[in-house]
Amino acid sequence: MTLLKKEYNDVSYISGPLLFVNAASDLAYNSIVDIKDGQGNIRGGQVIQVSDKNAVIQVFEETRGLDLATASVSLVEDVARLGVSREMIGRRFDGLGRPIDGLPEVVAEKRLNINGQAMNPASRAKPEAFIQTGISTIDVNTSLIRGQKLPIFSGSGLPHNELAAQIARQAKVPGHEGDFAVVFAAMGLTQREVSFFTQEFERTGALARSVLFLNRADDPAVERLLTPRMALTTAEYLAFEQGYHVLVILTDITNYCEALREIGGAREEIPGRRGFPGYMYTDLASLYERAGVVEGKPGSVTQIPILSMPDDDITHPIPDLTGYITEGQIVVDRGLNSKGVYPPINPLPSLSRLMGNGIGKGKTRADHKNVSDQLFASYANGLDLRKLVAITGEDALTENDKLFLKFADDFEQYFIGQGDQDRSIEDSLTVAWGIMSKLPQNQLTRIGKGDIEQYYGTKIDESWKGSN
Repeated sequence: MTLLKKEYNDVSYISGPLLFVNAASDLAYNSIVDIKDGQGNIRGGQVIQVSDKNAVIQVFEETRGLDLATASVSLVEDVARLGVSREMIGRRFDGLGRPIDGLPEVVAEKRLNINGQAMNPASRAKPEAFIQTGISTIDVNTSLIRGQKLPIFSGSGLPHNELAAQIARQAKVPGHEGDFAVVFAAMGLTQREVSFFTQEFERTGALARSVLFLNRADDPAVERLLTPRMALTTAEYLAFEQGYHVLVILTDITNYCEALREIGGAREEIPGRRGFPGYMYTDLASLYERAGVVEGKPGSVTQIPILSMPDDDITHPIPDLTGYITEGQIVVDRGLNSKGVYPPINPLPSLSRLMGNGIGKGKTRADHKNVSDQLFASYANGLDLRKLVAITGEDALTENDKLFLKFADDFEQYFIGQGDQDRSIEDSLTVAWGIMSKLPQNQLTRIGKGDIEQYYGTKIDESWKGSN
């Protein structure tokens, strides 16, 4: 909807990506405006603050070249909106929702507010359906449940981009393959990363069921703040109006938060921890809480936000606040990566708080929870023994200790290090039993007798070793 174009000509000053306009108190918060310069060029912008004195506008493009004397502002729309359609599936867009795949604009079925609508807590259904990512460490140890928000904590130089592309390619809701879609939003990408994601989605055929929003590092910081909202608006439309089960992958949340800090600095806000705005918790919650299942609606929105922890510091404000809001974390481990293990996901610090709702008999397999507990306990024991061996040597170990030490090696080599294989939950549990069968039966203290009788004795298969 286009509103009456009233112009505001009293631009007082420009600070980075922000434009300050006097005598514009009738502009509304979140309104979309056009900024015209003396040469007739038009830039987009959004109102982020209104007072009796002035209005503050975030400019979507560069502010370089804008002249205070000739610049004018006119209202375009009451709020930032995105034209959505089922035809967006299989398409690539920039961070502002404009096509970048050489195809025409999407014919919108609706134009939706990108800030979404608050989900009524009373209408939320309990997340309890398993999503298979095809990655053993996630599926068995930190299971992803439909409607959950489960972040991946990574670090600089670790293969979280490859992991994100693999999840996007392999993820499925068993029994609902036809109505499953992926919305992938990447923020602050280098040109190499843009090429990687574009080629990977096209090469593997994942693009056919995906919607991509790609924001480049050289795009304005303001665009970075809109990209995840564009993606989540698309996801909500596909889920709650078209009946899709949508997996939203957001990478890299760290780039998003740094853009938030940059805009906060330009607005001369009082900084909080490490210079980030004090409202960063609220801002992140406005993204993460858009995941869920709604009573009476056939679809669902599940989120996997990915963030690279500065200096691998899990207490940094970004992972710290993310951990408070979301339901667990998947931790990418630098030590495993240095050994050549891929995907280098460490199950010990990883956690899925909703895992118990979506696994077990009738959902995955009856032995799933016990197998997960046994793998966790045995691997932790094996790592403790590695530390002991570094001090005393292997001669001080008992025979059982040596078996647990070998278990830790096999667990990393065959179970975690699956490479780019796509494993079903049945395959992942088979690999787990093959490794556990190297331990004496009396050491499988977390497993029931019936399951041991049924599955114990599975042989390790060399094809389980993955290659990235």
